[in-house]
Amino acid sequence: MAGTGLAIGWAVWPRAARLNWAAGPDETLINAYLKIGVDGRITVAVAQAEMGQGIWSALAQIIADELGADWQTVGVEPAPLGPDYANPGLALGAAAGASEPMRSLIMGAGQRVARFLDFQITGGSNSVRAWEMPLRAAGATAREMLVKAAARRWQVDWTEVDTAGGFVIYKANRLPFHDVIADLDPDDAPEEPTLRRSRKLAGQPVLRLDIPAKVDGSARFGIDVRLPGMGFAAIAQGPLGATPAPLGKIALPPGVTLVEEAGFVACVADNWYAAHKAVTALPIKWQKGEDPPGPWQIAAVRGALAADGKPFGPQGTVGEVVRDEGDVAAALQRGVLTAEYSLPFLAHACLEPMTATARVVDDRAEIWAPTQSASLAARAVARALDIGSDDVVVHPTLIGGGFGRKVEGDACAQAALIARAAGRPVQLIWSREEDFAHDMFRPAVAARLHGKAAPGGITGWNAAIAVPDVGAAFSGRNIGSMMGSPSAGAGAIEGAVELPYAIPNIRVQHCLADCAAPLGFWRSVGHSFTGFIVESFVDELAIAAAVDPAAFRLAMLKDKPRHAAVLQAVLEMGGPLGRDGGDGPTDPAVGRGIALVESFGSIVAQIAEVEAIPGQRPRVTRVWAAVDCGRVINPDTVVAQIESGIIYGLSAALFGRIDFDAGEVVQTNFHAYPLVAMADCPEIETRIIASDADPGGIGEPGTPPIAPAVANALFAATAKRWRNLPFFAA
Repeated sequence: MAGTGLAIGWAVWPRAARLNWAAGPDETLINAYLKIGVDGRITVAVAQAEMGQGIWSALAQIIADELGADWQTVGVEPAPLGPDYANPGLALGAAAGASEPMRSLIMGAGQRVARFLDFQITGGSNSVRAWEMPLRAAGATAREMLVKAAARRWQVDWTEVDTAGGFVIYKANRLPFHDVIADLDPDDAPEEPTLRRSRKLAGQPVLRLDIPAKVDGSARFGIDVRLPGMGFAAIAQGPLGATPAPLGKIALPPGVTLVEEAGFVACVADNWYAAHKAVTALPIKWQKGEDPPGPWQIAAVRGALAADGKPFGPQGTVGEVVRDEGDVAAALQRGVLTAEYSLPFLAHACLEPMTATARVVDDRAEIWAPTQSASLAARAVARALDIGSDDVVVHPTLIGGGFGRKVEGDACAQAALIARAAGRPVQLIWSREEDFAHDMFRPAVAARLHGKAAPGGITGWNAAIAVPDVGAAFSGRNIGSMMGSPSAGAGAIEGAVELPYAIPNIRVQHCLADCAAPLGFWRSVGHSFTGFIVESFVDELAIAAAVDPAAFRLAMLKDKPRHAAVLQAVLEMGGPLGRDGGDGPTDPAVGRGIALVESFGSIVAQIAEVEAIPGQRPRVTRVWAAVDCGRVINPDTVVAQIESGIIYGLSAALFGRIDFDAGEVVQTNFHAYPLVAMADCPEIETRIIASDADPGGIGEPGTPPIAPAVANALFAATAKRWRNLPFFAA
């Protein structure tokens, strides 16, 4: 296995607060992140969940580079719960706009809180951003210990010794790592390790560690777990907020066990089909909850744009003003452009539905699950079973799509309750209908903007965005009710507050909207809707000022050289936007649109090309993307994630919509909530801008620009503004 670089120990190393990372009989634990086997295999402890974004490989590549390892001998194991593996990047968002020393204070406080709570979580595109320096330090520390041990054997100055390709090297002398580990001295570990000045492995397109097993089918996702004596469970949860009435005595098929809980009913059988058939046949009567989600929610979001019955106006104030600079009222006296935008509720639509496998014995529980947070999964199970979190062991598996949905521990808690009631290990798999009906949804959004522009740029900008508070919904559900009070603020409309463009007069307001549907983090979170709103309106103002949309943006980016470089790069790729004089598409049915969004520390610009033949539904034919994500670990992974973000965002922009009726989700499967199929996928070209800046995120930043780029291309092709998502009915 060392020769393939694959060592995925998901079933071997449990995440439990009372356990440390363990070394096998033929392994030496170097530090909390690294161990070396007698066969030369290098194993890296990775605290982040692998859901296709390549993070296991990226983090291993960082530490292997500093160590001087041979990539063919590197493998990974999920790290156990513990303070060493708590996500150190939880305060990245809060610290992003701060200057020193405040930034360091914020980051330090966030790290201390995460370590105190043993809080592991994968999300917010912060894995490389958070772990680059800790893992570089771990690799450099191990390297220094190895070279000192070898130097003693050779009786030479250790500062003249180095490592490369899995060997300790001094002139013509070479020792493989595994020949040196017996001589390691813990006292050789430096307090401040010296990092390599130049990268040798990091920054290169190496083979991802998870790919071979995914290609040959041996990779194990949550849905692939098998335990001795395991049963399979199917679940019915009813309309949102509803509870099932007791069923009483009913006849069940042979071998089927019925489980009734406060919020769901489940059946357990020897195979999932039998369990699903049994649960769908049950005569369940659902008792409705108060104010079940329905069409009123869209009206509530739109209504949040008005206060005290007064319509929003250029000089009015609605909700909480989170940015107010210059004299907006004076700037918007005459010649004001007004535009309204709307976005629907969205589902995560992970191809692997919610699933978890549980084994409960006495007051202890083991969970195997595709989770983005072993910490939250353990706490959800502990709450459900009324046991301590230390009595829950979570074995994380590969994830078949997460996008923020699998941060939640609801399926883990349900599986534990069902396993306890059934008296045997149980694998719970939600049907596709349950997965859509009981998602934690991206909220609906409404916005009204007023602006004015001159050829040199925007002179006045007044934006009000109405959206529920997703952060409060998530915190109240997963952390505690004291943290779950919805409130207006800049965090709910990230991406709409600090714009890259120089605008002298700007006001931005968040209008808090009411919501009864469960809300959760969706890929790129607030940027998923503010990117569409902001970049669509910037384009409208450019057209109103009779200026090319790309030149219009560049004129406002004179103090933002990184942003301007990304925009210029995508223009080199996709060509001019206009159609006149051969400066763009000459076919009148073809239009191109541009968008620029900074999110999660990365800057992405995209040009979308749309073909709009009269009498046919327009289709997106090509997308060009340029990205500056700072220092790059694996360029192939960056390209793959930009493509992934584009396709995910394009699916939502074209077709994505969730509607509610009396607490029930109308769209129950992919026939009503389609994804972009391979046959309909546009040709995508990506360019990475070389940068020495600190790493930015890459799993999410590809999503926000695609919807506005397509909307602006549709305008170029049809002369009609497309302000409401999705663009087409499913």
